[in-house]
Amino acid sequence: MAAKKKATKAKATKKKATKKKATKKKVAKKATKKAAKKKATKKVAKKKATKKKATKKKAAKKATRKKAAKKTARKKK
Repeated sequence: MAAKKKATKAKATKKKATKKKATKKKVAKKATKKAAKKKATKKVAKKKATKKKATKKKAAKKATRKKAAKKTARKKK
């Protein structure tokens, strides 16, 4: 009897182990999904950052233009 009980216990633990493996796979899938999402958001963020850079450049150009305009206005005086 004892041997039989041990055998069934071993089977049960084996089943548990396979279940754990399945959950691990699920977790891994979730992790990869999360990673992919993070990458996607990073790409968007990068795009936004480059856009910001462009606007900064535009602002700088405007500022230099204003400065130039002021200089020319002074010259006209």
